[in-house]
Amino acid sequence: MAGAREVTLRRATMTDVQAMAAIEVAAFSDPWPASSFVEMLPLRHARMAVAVDARQTLVGYCILLSAADQGEIANIAVKPSARRRGVGALLLEDALEAATGLGVTQLFLEVRTSNVVARSLYASRGFVAVGRRIAYYRDPLEDALVLRRDAEN
Repeated sequence: MAGAREVTLRRATMTDVQAMAAIEVAAFSDPWPASSFVEMLPLRHARMAVAVDARQTLVGYCILLSAADQGEIANIAVKPSARRRGVGALLLEDALEAATGLGVTQLFLEVRTSNVVARSLYASRGFVAVGRRIAYYRDPLEDALVLRRDAEN
């Protein structure tokens, strides 16, 4: 399975939706339905990037939402077989660059309190905890940490 060096990023298209939905199901216990991806594709305030390997197999995706000077990483996921190879970091870096280009000065996301790997990645990119959403996640029920990254001055 490809590491980040063998992965390229591009904008998501309708033909990616089923693969994105499959990764979503593998990554999350309370996954978004495929219809959510379909509905977001045409939205001007939604930027959906996918990571594909050398065989053009989709191995991850990231959804960035923006409004005025604020943004949210609504969803980021990597295919289980491609994890721990830098794909998530590559997608996150891409989203951070896109957010800067859109004039986003504050970028938010939610993460399970137990997701130590993701929390470490986010902290390494300047995200800090600014809140907690009690019982935000289902199956299993768990709090979410709200993280924020302020644009560098």
